[in-house]
Amino acid sequence: MKKKLASVSLLLLSFAAGAQNMAPPSAQTSVEKNPYDKWSIELNGGLNKPTRTMTDGYSTATVSPFHADLGVRYMFNPKFGLKMDFGYDQFQERDDTPQFKSTYLRTSLQGVVNVGRALNFETWTNTIGLLAHGGFGVSQLSSDNGFSGKDYMANGIIGLTGQIRLSNSFALTGDLTGIVNGRQNYNFDGMGPTTSGSFDGVLLNASVGLTFYLGKHEKHADWYSEDNDKYNKLEQRVGLIETGLIDSDKDGVADLYDLEPNTIAGVAVNTKGQTIDANQNGVPDELESYLDKTYSKKGSETATNNTVEELINGGYVNVYFDFNSSKPTNASLSGVDFLVKYLKNNPGKSADIIGYADEIGSSSYNTELSKKRAEAVKKVAINAGIDGSRLNVIANGEDTSVNKKSKEARQIVRRVTFQVK
Repeated sequence: MKKKLASVSLLLLSFAAGAQNMAPPSAQTSVEKNPYDKWSIELNGGLNKPTRTMTDGYSTATVSPFHADLGVRYMFNPKFGLKMDFGYDQFQERDDTPQFKSTYLRTSLQGVVNVGRALNFETWTNTIGLLAHGGFGVSQLSSDNGFSGKDYMANGIIGLTGQIRLSNSFALTGDLTGIVNGRQNYNFDGMGPTTSGSFDGVLLNASVGLTFYLGKHEKHADWYSEDNDKYNKLEQRVGLIETGLIDSDKDGVADLYDLEPNTIAGVAVNTKGQTIDANQNGVPDELESYLDKTYSKKGSETATNNTVEELINGGYVNVYFDFNSSKPTNASLSGVDFLVKYLKNNPGKSADIIGYADEIGSSSYNTELSKKRAEAVKKVAINAGIDGSRLNVIANGEDTSVNKKSKEARQIVRRVTFQVK
């Protein structure tokens, strides 16, 4: 009797042991219209140099460290976008020249071309980028000790921004920009009127700064390559086909369409790869037939229940969890189903639901996590029709029986097991 019971137990064990790997693969992947972020904020600071419209005898230092600008950019796609920016420049005398101090403010709307994507930088780097920008805006010049009031003018602006991607959230930038003012009435020093005509002041800015990317996607449009994305998706689809056509349990149904890719060898399955269990008692019909032949007809139901009970209490029926999660994996819900069917067939029985955690984290946290896992399984069983008074939650905390450093071994002990009585 013991030998026969052991052989049946081993067959059912192979049915239950791989439950955590039974997640059915999907042959389709959703394609998002714009799988990248579009908004960014740019903050820069650096140097300025006015190259025209200075009053005779007045000049700034060769490079003057009084420049800052703030921009908000929106990319329509990985190659083209718009940005609105605000710039601040201050001009002061250099050594051994007459004293002056003036302030230049500007704002502009600019088009942006992602030169890095246009020239396919992604074929040789995923870290370096280049943006070209240019547009038009308005400016204001004021002077502390020169002309009174404000000098308003229009401006044209053009520049190049080099990028170094530090992470998916921000990039280091270096920018060189040139600005030409139209109808500028006073020189940059504020000490005299301009004399050069319609297009007057010319200003150069050199700055470094950071670009902060906004949004929920992994990458910003600055670093998104449509060709690479298409290649990766194609590679994923080919990989899905290659792995999905494997029939790991040799039941005649490819894993791609197999809802139970770990069924017992030789046991009949339906077109979805599921073992046939017509009476829904948790035991495949072919194994039940074996029990009927092995034991007397009168005692076959008792023998089946005893076998199932030994499997449950022996720890062969489990529900598994992902790391730090109290939600059962979809694949291992068959373990709950196994218990539910047994309890429905045996209304006089009850069950302990025993939760475990691996050793990662503090012992107190893992004890609480094991309790939450057991409670989650109890809730599933109650929703499946089992009275809650028949289910007792036990938090066993950490299971230290496996190698803590082994990812695969830790997966085995992140579980809920059962004891029926």
